[in-house]
Amino acid sequence: MSDGRPDPRIHAWRSDLADTSLRGRVDATRFVDGVPARVRDGVVNLLRAPQQDAPADSQLLMGEPVLVFEETAEGWAWVQSRADGYVGWCASEGLDYSSPEPTHRVSALWVHLYPAPDIKIAPVGFAPMNALLTVADLASAGGESRAGGATAGGERFARLADGRFAVARHLQPVGKPSGDFVDVARKFLGTPYLWAGRSARGIDCSGLVQMGLVACGVHAPRDSDMQEEGLGALVNESDPEAWRRGDLVFWKGHVGIVSAPGMLLHANAHHMETVEEPLKPALERIAGAGLEVTSVKRL
Repeated sequence: MSDGRPDPRIHAWRSDLADTSLRGRVDATRFVDGVPARVRDGVVNLLRAPQQDAPADSQLLMGEPVLVFEETAEGWAWVQSRADGYVGWCASEGLDYSSPEPTHRVSALWVHLYPAPDIKIAPVGFAPMNALLTVADLASAGGESRAGGATAGGERFARLADGRFAVARHLQPVGKPSGDFVDVARKFLGTPYLWAGRSARGIDCSGLVQMGLVACGVHAPRDSDMQEEGLGALVNESDPEAWRRGDLVFWKGHVGIVSAPGMLLHANAHHMETVEEPLKPALERIAGAGLEVTSVKRL
């Protein structure tokens, strides 16, 4: 923050309550230690206040670890994500205090969660890309079925610790990253734009960058200003033709990915979806809205 106090987006403090680790750095009536938990549901909204119609600031994904600093009688929890540090309010019912350590990460846009190892049974849940799951063991499908013109009876399923099943090929062991973050980000093409979104059900500009990098084992802050400050090295070349694949282009409140020479990949409210479009016309359109490029960073 400009006044020297820790950024409350990524430090758990309010005037009435703060993380014990911030004692001496912030003023608060009470300091507490956060209680570890994990996200139980597929996607959980992180809100600015403990009410359903409060503005959304981010989302938590299944299996991500959090610290819980407060729970209310109305069913809200004030938490800090241990994945990217973001702080906010979420529904208490979306948290689990006893889930085991994850073993796998979702590498597809999302996986369906089945009550049995059979793709013809209706799923009972889903988990988005980069969700963290605990696999107990592997199993083959329970019976022969034809799906999409191919026999699916030999599909391997992962039995999860909670008893549900996911198609094994959609999971990667924790610590085994995907190879190329631009290719990962491209998977989100056509995904509806959603302010604060971090999944294929809806994603925003910085969420797209973060999800692509996290899949490749690179820690990325949540918001575009944090990414501009903390990711990569400054590219001094102002000519867009000199920008390389994988470079990040920043404006005030927005970020995009140079996905190929002369192309920009970004989730944006102009198209209301994730698109890949010619870079120069996009720069001109955004400049016409009063926003100039503030920096280009190279990872």
